[in-house]
Amino acid sequence: MIQKKKKEAAEAVVRPPPHLPQPEVPAGLARLAPISHDHEEHRLIQWSASAQSPSIIDVASIGRFLGASSIGFGVFNVVVKGSGGSEGQCTYKQGLNPRPHSVTITEFGAVGDGETLNSVAFQTPFNLTSHLTLFLEKGAVIIGTQESSQWPIVDPLPSYGQGIDLPGGRHRSLINGHNLTDVVITGNNGVIDGQGSIWWEWFRSRKLNYSRPHLVEFTDSQDIVISNLSFLNSPAWSIHPVYCSNVIVQNITIQTSPDSPFTDGIVPDSSSNMCIEDCSISVGHDAIALKSGWDGYGISYARPTTEIQITKVALQSAAGAALAFGSEMSGGISDVRAEQLYIYDSSTGVSFRTTLGRGGFVEKTVISNSVLENVREAIRFDGHSGGHPDDHYDPSEIPIIRKITLKSIVGSNISVAGNFSGIENDPFTALCLSDLNFTVNSDPSSSWSCSDVSGYSELVFPEPCSQLQSPSTNSSTCFALDDHYNALAVA
Repeated sequence: MIQKKKKEAAEAVVRPPPHLPQPEVPAGLARLAPISHDHEEHRLIQWSASAQSPSIIDVASIGRFLGASSIGFGVFNVVVKGSGGSEGQCTYKQGLNPRPHSVTITEFGAVGDGETLNSVAFQTPFNLTSHLTLFLEKGAVIIGTQESSQWPIVDPLPSYGQGIDLPGGRHRSLINGHNLTDVVITGNNGVIDGQGSIWWEWFRSRKLNYSRPHLVEFTDSQDIVISNLSFLNSPAWSIHPVYCSNVIVQNITIQTSPDSPFTDGIVPDSSSNMCIEDCSISVGHDAIALKSGWDGYGISYARPTTEIQITKVALQSAAGAALAFGSEMSGGISDVRAEQLYIYDSSTGVSFRTTLGRGGFVEKTVISNSVLENVREAIRFDGHSGGHPDDHYDPSEIPIIRKITLKSIVGSNISVAGNFSGIENDPFTALCLSDLNFTVNSDPSSSWSCSDVSGYSELVFPEPCSQLQSPSTNSSTCFALDDHYNALAVA
């Protein structure tokens, strides 16, 4: 009876978010070309698929669409406090001061003569600038070229030492921002399409010369909003904020083919104060993957991913995990709250991945109030996952995985409830399970596997491994951690 009541309570809390409307890809595609801006001004770029777009953008009308009489500088308040914190929120409010400039779409390659079909795709990636809004109307589509020579080569990220696919440089992402403040990429369900299929084939056939590009990447930036858009067919990752702070990703759709290799959705990387909410993500690999650098490069760069809030998202992962931590986590990951997840038709639900030589840590994380359906493996802790960027890693750099709480989660048609494999002589500790109820399609007695881990559990079905069966009341580090998050709310 207790199990039934607990399951009903969890189901009452979780409401899987509706899938966003499928993007409409029109015959005519708008085109935007690079342009130099005054960085002290906040400019609004409107991008429309209509051949009859006005030549001057009506800033006030766009403001009304966004729920304000005018567009102003964004006021960000992204706070996710863990240990010792008392409150947190994920909000973005439009400021009171209107942006002083509108720009003609003809400056960006479109022709507003009512006759020309704006159907030219991007020929090269382009850079954003501070105090900018890029707005895509419904039906507007940005597409990336399939000519690899048109994608410039840039240096590897300092916390990685090489690209994600190969040693050496990497292709620049389609939309880039470096050292920026106050940037909004939004619209009315416009589309950004990376045309990634050719890149996936080059990856499989080992014909890549450099690592694949992402769709959107911000580096060393702050106060970023990405919302109300669809991101399709990324060559690699779709949205990658790295070394960033105060980032909101809200109400977006991400889709790639289920067989697309290592196409992650949203990747918070060595970033802080970030919120992901009301999103629908279906990709070939990890839907959301938290990272913080690779082996010694990440240890030296020493910038963790911290204070992250994830809520009300629908996640599907064909070959990776719906929600993944690592395996590149050498700078550390902490103070993460993920709740109201709907994970479906996936290889793995929640995964923590690392290996010897990584160093770093993953700790102070709570995942709660979620539903899993048709998932092969509900929970995975893996201390033997991932390769190394080169042969110079130090195997004595041992990662720390501890103080992880999973609670109030139900799952149906699950093959494996939990696969927990830590590191010999350095086990994962304080793994806390509470109120988990999985309907497994195999022998319940064999639905858990554990080695080199220790933790606590209560109200878990099927019954977990003996290493996880210590009563939670015996731990001062387990569910008390969740008390720090009780005041967190998404405004």
